[in-house]
Amino acid sequence: MYNNLGPRLILASASPRRKELLKQIGLDFEIIPSAIDETLPSGTAPAVAAVKLAENKALDVASRIKDGIVIAADTVVALDDIILGKPKDEEEAMKMLESLSGRWHRVFTGVAVIDSSLSRKIADCEESRVKFKNLSSSEIENYIKTGEPMDKAGAYGIQGKGALLVEKIEGCYYNIVGLPIFKLSLLLSNFGIRIL
Repeated sequence: MYNNLGPRLILASASPRRKELLKQIGLDFEIIPSAIDETLPSGTAPAVAAVKLAENKALDVASRIKDGIVIAADTVVALDDIILGKPKDEEEAMKMLESLSGRWHRVFTGVAVIDSSLSRKIADCEESRVKFKNLSSSEIENYIKTGEPMDKAGAYGIQGKGALLVEKIEGCYYNIVGLPIFKLSLLLSNFGIRIL
């Protein structure tokens, strides 16, 4: 693991996907989930929303610890610049998936890194494009029955059965999962953390 001799790293998220991605690249870290209200003013641009929410999560956790480097992320799915959040119920999941069927959409992940002892912060955003295949009603219904769409922005998870809905992607795959690893490594290098 990277930081046995380095700074304390904290992931400001309870997301199992982000946890697995950090483990995949060999980081040793703690998890302290943020407890912020994730609502933003309506009409906020998707990239701006992703970065702002990531920053708010990082600031929330950094304010509760004495020292450490906090990593936070927030993923936003947008169709025609309209943000598709996590569906409230199966009916909303159905509408989201129907709207994405056969079309390209964009996925933005804002990443923020804060050194709580120095109050130093850096944030950026990654963008990927995803094209869904044309989905039949039965495919949408069967996917919703898996339960997978219910806690995912845009009502799908590319790292699970949702991969079957995706015809092609442009950009960073890990961004679509929820944490753009390459972008994160660039941000961490600004704090003297080099993973390789």
